[in-house]
Amino acid sequence: METTGAKRALLQEKLEEAHEPMGVVAVAKRAAKNIPSPRQRIEMLLDPGSFIEVGALVREPGRADALYGDGVVTGRGTIDGRTVVVISHDQTVYGGSIGEMFGRKVAAAMDLAADVGCPFVAINDSGGARVQDAVTSLSWYAALSRRQLRMSGAVPQVSLMLGKCAAGAVYSPINTDVLIATESAYMFVTGPDVIRETTGEEVTLEELGGAFNQAHNGNIHHIAIDERAAFDWARKYLSFMPSNCFDRPPVVNPGLEPDITDSDRELNTLIPDRDRAGYDMYEILLRIFDDGDFHEVGDAAARNIITGFARVDGRGVGVIANQPLMASGSIDARGSDKAAHFIRLCDAFGLPLIFVVDTPGVLPGVEEEKIGVIKRGGRFFYAVVEATVPIVTVIVRKAYGGGYAVMGSKQLGGDINLAWPTARIAVIGAEAAVGLTQRRRLATVSDTERPALRQQLIDFYNATVATPWTAAERGYIDAVIEPAHTRLEIRKALRLLRDKTVDHGPRKHHLMPL
Repeated sequence: METTGAKRALLQEKLEEAHEPMGVVAVAKRAAKNIPSPRQRIEMLLDPGSFIEVGALVREPGRADALYGDGVVTGRGTIDGRTVVVISHDQTVYGGSIGEMFGRKVAAAMDLAADVGCPFVAINDSGGARVQDAVTSLSWYAALSRRQLRMSGAVPQVSLMLGKCAAGAVYSPINTDVLIATESAYMFVTGPDVIRETTGEEVTLEELGGAFNQAHNGNIHHIAIDERAAFDWARKYLSFMPSNCFDRPPVVNPGLEPDITDSDRELNTLIPDRDRAGYDMYEILLRIFDDGDFHEVGDAAARNIITGFARVDGRGVGVIANQPLMASGSIDARGSDKAAHFIRLCDAFGLPLIFVVDTPGVLPGVEEEKIGVIKRGGRFFYAVVEATVPIVTVIVRKAYGGGYAVMGSKQLGGDINLAWPTARIAVIGAEAAVGLTQRRRLATVSDTERPALRQQLIDFYNATVATPWTAAERGYIDAVIEPAHTRLEIRKALRLLRDKTVDHGPRKHHLMPL
């Protein structure tokens, strides 16, 4: 008769095997690559000691050589005391590829996150589909993708790309809310060898799927220097998010600095006197939110548009701003995609939107037309129109043409619209306007007199047309404010709008231009 002690010993034996299914081989493999184990990665992400593993003893039935865990570690824990569900690929077990029991474990984790209403974090380091499992592997990829619909916009979804992720292993991460990668990570549908065999094209691994290239393409939202930095970024990202779409984000240190500070006063002199002179938009963003804190998303792509999170009166907000140092802060195709995704992310989880505007409008050019600036710009417009959260807009300098409209204008859905006295609101800038409307008048004067007349016309346009006063007189903006008052005015506006509700009416779903 088997004793209780023997059964307990057997349990410990199985748990030890499950903890390191490939034994010393796995340890040596990770040591050679200088990477942590899947459980160590989870511990780096979660609050210390909070991880509770689920399914450690799962393995494929009917196979004597089946390995515990089947290539993935799943469970739950906490980040800043709030529950999250987490999965982590084990690259040493079947290359972290997906098989039936892998799929069942991850599906159960996704269902748990959806059922309890908490964030879902996936730590990815996978070779993709398990070739020897054939259609079984493919069917579980599809089953997991379908489960993402239930979580999408309901609970935050975060993916971390820490190794080489190929084929099907890239589709689930790309459909999460944000995708974080380390500098050494790769992601691609088909690798260089397959491309060479099928198309004859020669491409390096870095050119094809390197993290920096994929971030530039807009597929990765943040690149971290190493795994520790990636987990820290994910933790901070989740600190701005509610646990689910029915909850509210955490409130952190509300009521800080209730009066104008020296940092606020510095805003009064940040905008250059010359229209064509540049300045760094980050200098403004760091002064108009709590503690100068700004958590940027998508910093490697479309840098003419800045997107990220900040806090106002202790509450998380999403920020969309133009960067005058990059393409003068113009709106282009890539920037439109970046902004539209970010706006929909914030709207899904109830984070108010703050637009900080300095843009000459849509970037002109043949290449922009070829890559779909019209349709992709339309997505930006649509995302703003569709948003139901509070929208506060601050025009600090240029707001021309379509750029004025899409950057949170009152006509598109902005609730509180403010402008600095340095704002220039018009269809087009002075130089273009004079060239378009005063061509005949300029032609009547000599070549020597023309530059002086042109400058007089530009100055007149800037003084009488491209000003905030016309917009204020017509009610298109709510107030022209001292730059130093911006932080406190945003705080007042969001207090007013805290209980805003919008109902777009019943329908199956909207049709965004895709």
